[in-house]
Amino acid sequence: MSAPDAAMLAVAGKLADFIAGRGLSLPTDLFARDVVIVENFAPFIFRDAAVWAKEMRAHLADLSDLHRSFGAPIDFLRDGDTVYFSMPTTWSGFNRGVPFRETGGWALVLKLEAGAWRLAGYGWAVIETSAPQ
Repeated sequence: MSAPDAAMLAVAGKLADFIAGRGLSLPTDLFARDVVIVENFAPFIFRDAAVWAKEMRAHLADLSDLHRSFGAPIDFLRDGDTVYFSMPTTWSGFNRGVPFRETGGWALVLKLEAGAWRLAGYGWAVIETSAPQ
């Protein structure tokens, strides 16, 4: 296999849908038992999905009408029940009523647990943004 399959890509979609939905409905099957998340908001490193979800909601408070688009996955690697790939992502929407566009990428690690792919970790990196700093 040289690229993530549909089930693996669906995990990235669930993550993005949660964010685009302003953090209102966290899928119970999104995260692996053990998780590490690196984000661009404090406290930056999360080891608890519930804490991350709470802080993500706060991060999204001033944002509205969020839309995402994915580029083609890059750098796919698999080691047994663990996979890694990068997912170029562009977000657009409004920050306090001002249009913005943010381009970045997720480095995603998925684990196969109970027969389904779950998010074991990700890091988000902003490459370019028009959002107010």
